[in-house]
Amino acid sequence: MMFNKKTKAEIRAELQKEVQDFLLSGGEVTQIPRGQSGVPNGGLIRPVFNDGKPREERTPVSDVLKDIDARRLAKEHPKLLKKARKPQRKIIYDDFGEPIREVWE
Repeated sequence: MMFNKKTKAEIRAELQKEVQDFLLSGGEVTQIPRGQSGVPNGGLIRPVFNDGKPREERTPVSDVLKDIDARRLAKEHPKLLKKARKPQRKIIYDDFGEPIREVWE
């Protein structure tokens, strides 16, 4: 048995109809001021990785990173060694397409 999935347009229309029914039956939508938290008592949710210690100042390391990058780029990169090619057999043909001899290249 297959069920047809609702499209986004159908879902939007259904939600709009529910909102209109709510408003027509005497419901009211209250405006919430911008920036107001939805958390009860305005309490903030604690970050997961907070161990209660005050935040430490970070040590700037951009100069150290620039020096490391400069040294890395100044290094001579070893040249890539070409892999020795295996000799390949080449067949020499005459004017009529008949093989005459084999040559290794």
